[in-house]
Amino acid sequence: MAEPVAVGEDGWLALVDEASRTAGDLEQRIGVVEQYKRAIAAEPWSNKLWLAYCEWFWSLYTDCQNGDAGWPEEEQQVGQELFSLGVALDVWHEGAQATQYRLNDSHELWNRWMSIELEQLSKAPSREKIDRARNLFFDRLQIPHATWDETSQMFSTFITKFDEAAWEATMIESTKVGKIAKELYGNREVHELKLQRAVESGDKETIKAEMTAYLAWESNQSLYKPKKGAAATPLILCAALYERALSSTPLGLESSTWEDYIVFLTNHRDQAAENQLPAVLPVIQRATNHCPWSGALWARYILSAEAESLPFSTMEQIKHAATNTRDLDRDGMGSVIEFYIAWSGYLKRLTMIAGATDDDIDVAEMGLPTALEDVREWGKRRHGKEWKGDPLFRIERIFIQHLTQKGSIVEARGHWKRLVNNHSDSYEFWQQYYLWEMTVRSPVGPPTYATEVLIQAVGRKTLDWPEKLMEVYLRHCNNYEEVGALLQAMSTVHRLTKLVATRREREAAEAAVIYAQQQPVAQIEASAEDGFSAGASKRKRESESENPEGAANKKLKGADQEAVRAQHAKRDRENTTVVVANLPAEVTQTKVRQYFKEYGHLNNVTLKTESDKQSTTALIEFRTPEEAQSALLRDAKYFGEKQLQVTPGTGLTLYVTNYPPTADDTFLRHLFKDCGEIFSIRWPSLKHNTHRRFCYISFRTAEGAAAATKLDGQSLGGKYKLSAKYSDPANKKDREGAMAEGREIHITSLDSSITQQELEEVFSKYGKVEKARILTTMTGESKGAAFVAFEKKEEATAALELDKTKLKSKILTVETSTGKNWKPTATIAKASSASPAPDGGSAMSPSPTPDAQNNTHAQHAPSRSEISNRTITLMNIPDTVNVARVNAIVQPYGDVVKVVLRPDHQGAIVEYTDAAAAGKAALALENLEIVPGRRLRTGGLKDLFAEKDEIRTDRIQVGQGKKPAAGFMQQPSAPVRRPGAGGRGGLGQKRGLGYSAPKPASGAGAEVNGHGPSAGEETKKPKSNADFKAMFASGGKQ
Repeated sequence: MAEPVAVGEDGWLALVDEASRTAGDLEQRIGVVEQYKRAIAAEPWSNKLWLAYCEWFWSLYTDCQNGDAGWPEEEQQVGQELFSLGVALDVWHEGAQATQYRLNDSHELWNRWMSIELEQLSKAPSREKIDRARNLFFDRLQIPHATWDETSQMFSTFITKFDEAAWEATMIESTKVGKIAKELYGNREVHELKLQRAVESGDKETIKAEMTAYLAWESNQSLYKPKKGAAATPLILCAALYERALSSTPLGLESSTWEDYIVFLTNHRDQAAENQLPAVLPVIQRATNHCPWSGALWARYILSAEAESLPFSTMEQIKHAATNTRDLDRDGMGSVIEFYIAWSGYLKRLTMIAGATDDDIDVAEMGLPTALEDVREWGKRRHGKEWKGDPLFRIERIFIQHLTQKGSIVEARGHWKRLVNNHSDSYEFWQQYYLWEMTVRSPVGPPTYATEVLIQAVGRKTLDWPEKLMEVYLRHCNNYEEVGALLQAMSTVHRLTKLVATRREREAAEAAVIYAQQQPVAQIEASAEDGFSAGASKRKRESESENPEGAANKKLKGADQEAVRAQHAKRDRENTTVVVANLPAEVTQTKVRQYFKEYGHLNNVTLKTESDKQSTTALIEFRTPEEAQSALLRDAKYFGEKQLQVTPGTGLTLYVTNYPPTADDTFLRHLFKDCGEIFSIRWPSLKHNTHRRFCYISFRTAEGAAAATKLDGQSLGGKYKLSAKYSDPANKKDREGAMAEGREIHITSLDSSITQQELEEVFSKYGKVEKARILTTMTGESKGAAFVAFEKKEEATAALELDKTKLKSKILTVETSTGKNWKPTATIAKASSASPAPDGGSAMSPSPTPDAQNNTHAQHAPSRSEISNRTITLMNIPDTVNVARVNAIVQPYGDVVKVVLRPDHQGAIVEYTDAAAAGKAALALENLEIVPGRRLRTGGLKDLFAEKDEIRTDRIQVGQGKKPAAGFMQQPSAPVRRPGAGGRGGLGQKRGLGYSAPKPASGAGAEVNGHGPSAGEETKKPKSNADFKAMFASGGKQ
C-alpha cells in the first residue's frame, strides 16, 4: 500500500495529526515518527512541522518514563531505549538548526527547546553544561531574528543565575557579537511588519503580494556591494525566505516562485557549501511535487539531472514521473511540449558526448520518435482533431537536427515535408525549412531543393507574411540561381505582389469595419484644461499638457475642423492601440515587442497578468493607426502554444486632468473604483516640464471607460473640478488667457527699485492694464523682470514701443510674451532658508520669513553647516512623480523648509527646519517604495548630482552571445542599479547632509574634508551616522 502524501506544511500537519490521534500502540507511534520524518523531508524548513515533531517526540520520551501514560510494561521498556532523553534533545537541536534562519517565528521552537535545556541544567548543573548553554545563547544571538532583545534578556537571566560574576563582561561580549544580527534584522523589519499585517488580514492575495515584494528585495541584496561599515547579507537569508514562502504561504503552489528560487540556487551553486545553501536537485524535486503541472519545472529537473551526470535509469524515472502525472496538461499543451523539448534535447545530446556508446545512440533513435508520438497523442486526447501540433515545431526540429547530424538527410527532409500540412501558412516555418536546405545543400551546382521550398512557400495564398518571403525568394535566386530562374522568380513575385496588395486592402477594409463598430458613441466636445489658471502659470506650462502629442492647434470651423481631426487621429491613442489577450503568463515586454515589431513601431507596451495566473493581457500602442490595424492580423494566431485574441483598443483610454497634485495610482484607482477595472495608468514624464499634471487611464472594457467619463466635472475636495474625457487630441480646446491671445508683454532689464504701481502707471498710457506682476525672489527682491497684461491685443502691441527705452537707471527690453515649455525643476518652499545652490544658482534660493527685511536677511541667515546638516536628498524618484507627491512623503518627519524636485537627476532636495528631522527622514525614507518597483535612496548632494536623468528605450534587447533561433526570444537582463559614490542613506557622509560650501580663497585656511571654514565659523568635525541618531534622539539640540 502506497504511503499517503501531502503538499505544503498544512497538508502534512493534517495528515500526521490524524495519525497521532489514532496511534494506540508503540508500532503506530513509531509510524507517526516516520510520517513526521517524511513530512520534514518534504518541507525541511517548516517551523510548524518541526515544532509539532519535536513536541511529539518529547511526549513519547515523557510518556515512557513511568506507567502514568498507560503504556504496557514491555512497550515502556522499548520506548525508553528508542525515545531517550539524549535522542529527544537531539531532535530539538535538529529542529532549531533547520529553522534558525526563519526570522519571524524561529524563536517559537528555539525558546521551547532552551526552556527544556535550562530545566535539565537546573536539575544537575555543571561547568560543562553551563558552558554548553552559554555557547548556544551566543550562537543564537549571532543569527538575525525578530525577538533578539528577548533572547538577550533570557541570556542575561541565565548568566545572572549561573555565572553572575561574569555577567557584565558576558553581556558586553553578547552585544558585540550580536551587532550584525540586529543590523540585518533591522534592514528587514519593514518587510516583516508588512508581511505580518498581511497574514493577520487573512487575505491570500495580500500575503502573496507582500511576500513577493519581500523576496524581490531580498534577492537583490546579494547583487549589491554593502555600504562601507555595513554588514554583508548572507545568502542563507534569501534561501530561508524562499523556503518560508514556499512552505508557509500560498506561493508554495506558484511555479514561478519555485523557478525564481531554483535560479537563485543555481546562480550561487559555487557558494552553496560555504553559505549552507540547499542542493538544487532536491529543491527541484520538491518543486515538482508542489506544482506537478509545470512543464518548466519538469524541464529544469531533467536538465539539472543531466548536468549532474545522473545515469539514464534515473533520468527515465524522472521522465515517467512527469508523464504519469495527470496534471501536466492542466494549463494546456504548453507544459507538455516544454517538458518533451527538454527530454528530446537530452536524448539528442546523449549521442553527441565524447565516448557515446551504441546504447546511447539506440536510446536516442527510439526515444525521439516516441517523444514526437507521445506529444501528438496527448494533443489529440486533449483537443481532438483541432490539434495541429506545436506551432513552433520545436521537438520536430530537435529530431531533424539529430537525423542531420547522423547523415540521414533524406529522412530529415521527409519530416520537413510532413510538417508542411500543419505549418504552411507560417513564414517562420518556411524560413527554417529553407535555411535547413541551404545548410545541407551540395557544394556543387545550384541549391535546387532550397529553391523548390521557396517556390512552394510563395505560392501559399494564406501565408501570414508573403512580402518577406518574396523578398527572400528574389535574393536567393539572385545569389544562387541561373538567370532563367531569376527571371522566372521576378515574374512570379510581380504577379503575386498584386494579389497580396489586393488581399491587404481587403483585410484593411475588414479591420476598418470592426474598428468602426467599436468606436465610442459619445461625441467629445472639448478636452480638459490641466488645472492651471490662465496667465503666468499657464505660460510656463508645456503645450503637451493639453496636447500630449505635441502639435499646436488653431481655431478652425466647419471643414477645416474636420481636417484637423483627421490630422490628429494619426497620433490618437484611441486609434493606435490594440489589446492582446491570452498571452503566456510568463511573457516579457521584449518577447511581445519582438512578436509585433514587423507591424510597426511600438510606442508603449503594458502587460498585466490575469488573476488566475494562467495568461497575460497586453495593451500595445503603435505609432500610427495603420500599424495598429495591421497588428489585428495576429488575431487567432499562436504565441507559443497560446492562441491570441487581438482587438482594437478603441474607447478604452481617457485623458484625465485637474485632480489634486498629490494624486497617485492609488488615489485614481479609488476614484474610479465603481466604474470598472483599470488596466493601466500612464503618467507623463516631468523631465522637461515639472508642471505637467495629467495622465492616461486605460480601462479593461469600453463600458468601464464610458462610466468613468460620467465623473467628468466632479468636484474633488471643493477645489478641483475633475476632467475625464476620451483621449482625442483633435478635440483639444485652444489655449486662453492674455499670453495665448497676444495681450501680454514681457519686460526685462527692469530697475530693481520700480514698484508694481509705478509699472502700471508707465504702461497704462497704452491701454487698460488688467494685471502687472514683477517677478521677485523668495525674499521679495525684484528679479528685474515683469509681465503686463492688457485688455486688448492692440494695446499690448502699442506698448512694444518702450523697447530699448530708459526707465530710471536701466534700458528696458519689451517683447510679446511667448509660452515656454521648459521647466526642469519644481520647488515648494515654506519657511526661512539661505541654502546655497550646488552651483551657486537658484536651486535652493532663500525663502522668506515673515519678519525679515531684504537688508537684514543675510544677518539672520543660518550658516552653511547648519543648512547642510538639515538637508537630505532623495534618489531613484521616477520622472513621473511630481513635487507635491514628494512633499507629501517628506512632511510627516518634520517641518519642511523647501523641496526641490530634480527629474534631471531622478531625485529631490529636501531641507528641514532642524537636523533632527532630517536625520529622522533619512532613516525612515531609505528603501521606501515610492512607486511599485522603485525604492528611494537617501544621501547628500554629491550622491544626487552623480545620478543621471531617466532614459527610456524601446530597443529590443536579446542579450549577448549567439543569436537565438527563430521562434525563440531572449529576455533582457535588468540593469543592476547600485548606490552612487558616497551614498550612505543620508547619514554619516563626509560632508554631512547638504550642499558643499564654496572653496575658500588662497590663504583663507586649511580645508577640512574639502571645505574651508566660513567667516565667523569654526571648523567642525563632520557628523557621523551615530551623531545623527543621537541628534534625532535628543530633538536636534546637539
